[in-house]
Amino acid sequence: MPIKSVIGTETEFGITSKKVEGDDPVSSSLFVINHLRPFSSIRVLWDYENEDPLVDARGFTVEGEKERPTQDQNLSLNKPLENGGRLYVDGAHPEYSTPECTNPRDVVIYEKAGERLMHLCLENANRVRKEDKKFFIYKNNTDGKGNSYGYHENYLMLRSTQFDKIVQSLVPFLVTRQSFTGSGKVGTDNKADSATYQISQRADFFETLIDLNTMAKRPIVNTRDEPHADPRQFRRLHVIVGDANMSEFSTYLKVGTTALILQMIDNNHYLTGLELENPLQAIKAISRDITLKKTVRLANGKEYTPIEIQKAYLEQSHKYFDRIEGEPFVYEVMRYWEETLEKLEKDPSELSTKIDWLIKYELINTYREKKGYGWDNPKLAMMDLQYHDLNPDKGLYYTLVKDGYVDNFVSEGMVLVARDSPPRDTRAFFRGTCIKKFPKEVYATSWTSVLFDIGNFTIKRVPLLHPLKGTEVLVGDVLMRSETAEDLLRNLAA
Repeated sequence: MPIKSVIGTETEFGITSKKVEGDDPVSSSLFVINHLRPFSSIRVLWDYENEDPLVDARGFTVEGEKERPTQDQNLSLNKPLENGGRLYVDGAHPEYSTPECTNPRDVVIYEKAGERLMHLCLENANRVRKEDKKFFIYKNNTDGKGNSYGYHENYLMLRSTQFDKIVQSLVPFLVTRQSFTGSGKVGTDNKADSATYQISQRADFFETLIDLNTMAKRPIVNTRDEPHADPRQFRRLHVIVGDANMSEFSTYLKVGTTALILQMIDNNHYLTGLELENPLQAIKAISRDITLKKTVRLANGKEYTPIEIQKAYLEQSHKYFDRIEGEPFVYEVMRYWEETLEKLEKDPSELSTKIDWLIKYELINTYREKKGYGWDNPKLAMMDLQYHDLNPDKGLYYTLVKDGYVDNFVSEGMVLVARDSPPRDTRAFFRGTCIKKFPKEVYATSWTSVLFDIGNFTIKRVPLLHPLKGTEVLVGDVLMRSETAEDLLRNLAA
């Protein structure tokens, strides 16, 4: 049987200001995340000891320098959060990682909590900026100038699962799932073939099938082998091919369907016969076909639409999960997946209140037709960007939600709770609760450990190598009856 799902996402946010010239995005990003109050007063380091992004899943390590900032740099770059997640600066962008979650609905909730935290940073930062230097932050994937920034998904898998089997089974799924996960885009980027409107923001930026890179020559399948868990038992599949979604439903289907496919692969239920003749060409062609009716060629010479390929994956999911007792979310995901594919095949406009690329298309195309604009009008590109604005008073997505034109999938109350509290059913519970309860004693933290400074120059590490340990059920009582970090360490050892 496959292991229980453990899922998380990382979102790099676009950042700019009114006075763009002379703006340093690294300094801007640092300035913004260091205005996360009241948490910014907490001085907790990020522990880089078990991180090595240079290890390749194909069995080798590439040359390069690991990130090892000084202590002052570390404190400035990283904000470990009370919800078990992490806010930090990666390259030239503010980035938010959700805590580990066991189901796609929780991923949506914690990803939305990250939007609220980023907006809190933005508000606080802008209060001390002059009007012409105020920041804007966007949850999108391209700056419109040929540059893309990432949105990454992470799925816990068994180390014993062969990587080449993952690639073979997963590529056709990843290439075609943009039909319901794309966030929509006016125009093109990266010197790609022209288009008026695309399904995906990221499709233009993939240039190779398999590789370790995430910023240059981006691959459809990323080979980073950094498990953030016991490497003898687990691997972490690092998926970089997806768009950052504003739509809660798109995010839910994106991580939910992918988790199902990976569970099947982990249990040796491989999906063959759907291999694409040219995945790199197909991912761009599908992005440009908003009818979803054009076919792509498979390696065996057959041709299928992206919806037909997705339906083949759905059929295999039913065959697999109908004969075992899957996790509760599995059957809900399959129901929504099936309903969505039926509507995409029949009439995609039926999903114009649920799926990002269709919500955005309906908004922009209605405005375009009303004004008589061509798709090359710069105002449409500006609307595209404004759709992703994290300011709820200005962002077009949030406006559509408030006006009832977009369907919510999770409650705002759950999002607000998740902003300050960790999931209860993963190791994030221990990490987040320790930061909240012992802020002065937590010296550093990472995905796999919490380090405590209990005085006398003594640092004690509590390992968290299994993502499903450190839960409320396992450690909640110990945490509740420990008044100090020293009490906690003594009680854990008892």
